[in-house]
Amino acid sequence: MRQSPLSTRPIVALITALSIAACAAPSKKTDVASAPPPPPRLGLDADRNPDPYPSTYRAAASGVVAIVGATILDGAGHQIEKGTVILSGGKVSAIGTDVTIPAGAERIDGDGRWVTPGIIDAHSHMGVFPVPSVQGQADGNENVDPNTSQVWAEHSIWPQDPSFDRARAGGITTMLVLPGSANLFGGRSVTIKNVPSTTEQGMKFPGAPYGLKMACGENPKGRYGSRGRSPATRMGNVAGYRKAWIDAADYARRWSAYRAKRSGEMPKRDLALETEAGALDGKILVQNHCYRADEMAVMVDVAKEFGYRITAFHHAVEAYKIKELLAREGICVATWAQRWGFKMEAYDAVEENAALLQRAGVCVVIHSDEAELAQRLNVEAAVALSAGRRAGIVIPEAEAIKWITYNAAKIMGIADKTGSLEPGKVGDLVLWNANPFSIYAVPEQVYIDGALQFDRRDPRTHHVSDFELGQAVEQN
Repeated sequence: MRQSPLSTRPIVALITALSIAACAAPSKKTDVASAPPPPPRLGLDADRNPDPYPSTYRAAASGVVAIVGATILDGAGHQIEKGTVILSGGKVSAIGTDVTIPAGAERIDGDGRWVTPGIIDAHSHMGVFPVPSVQGQADGNENVDPNTSQVWAEHSIWPQDPSFDRARAGGITTMLVLPGSANLFGGRSVTIKNVPSTTEQGMKFPGAPYGLKMACGENPKGRYGSRGRSPATRMGNVAGYRKAWIDAADYARRWSAYRAKRSGEMPKRDLALETEAGALDGKILVQNHCYRADEMAVMVDVAKEFGYRITAFHHAVEAYKIKELLAREGICVATWAQRWGFKMEAYDAVEENAALLQRAGVCVVIHSDEAELAQRLNVEAAVALSAGRRAGIVIPEAEAIKWITYNAAKIMGIADKTGSLEPGKVGDLVLWNANPFSIYAVPEQVYIDGALQFDRRDPRTHHVSDFELGQAVEQN
């Protein structure tokens, strides 16, 4: 039987009403799609935890100390005779010749003594190549690939390295610990306070920027060329740098695009590219191991090609040959005075390197690169100073002291906090028995953040590493 058209009208009306209601009602599926995506898991986006290995360093308790009547080399270019420096609250509170000594301050007679800022070693491998030097402790080179930007030196530091105690007795209060130079990109460096600690985090300098260790020359090309892989030549080295920077720039672009929109698929985090991208934007300081003048000039051009800045060339024994270029580019040089000839690229070193660079306006640093030299870094600076004077380059001691204090802090990115004795800066200070540029000078007292951390006359301050406790010591 055929239905009348009129009999279907109620059904059509009901369907139409339901359809209209469905269109008007909010869609649950649409709500889910328009909701902001959940934040990524920790560890997948570096921005969520920019400081995953934070410093736990806490300055030791300190009082008010007044060193009175000393010759002071303040690290800011001044030599103050019969001067006084006040440490209070862990910082330098006053310095000069007309300083009021606070009531209750511990007064130390500085007559015949010298005061400098704490000595800073801007190129150290303590803790990553510790003593004893055995294979089981060799943790400074991730010697498996030309690019290991993903590794961080702080994850290898052994705080029980006895070298830290020896260096403190030599006046070292702060140091930059770098990976070795086997690779084109060796990984991140870390700045530490030279204080006894059970953990590396307890030594880590709060707020200091990271560095990226790079290496030119014989080390990377020799290491990998001997294995039948690139780089095997200096041109292979440069190709390796360029490829890495191209990849890092692309990585930074992809993350920037994602963060601008917070939509689409999040890029996968890459620890090596993340470090290199940090160097490209200036957050991580490039510390470049390089000996020959021609290679340093090439690296300056590589940096310009990719828009990053070289903070310092390290070792740089031929830097004197391109001193005008380095001065113009504002690149510091961290070097020695006496090391030369131990490999071909070190053959053309001269003791006058530092003085020649200083005269040309280059920021100069004297570094150690090894634990024994760190115990006498002041003597290495004295050798460089005297070599310059023999060559007719007379540099005041008030300027030369910057080579192991202020300038070192500058290339580590901490010169606003330490490196010179100025009110408000941390109370890192060395009291010497004689002019620190004398081979007879030794630190009598070493203060870190205003606290006495070493006193030559007080065995209670002579910290002994856990490794050495209970070990028989042969005395001759």
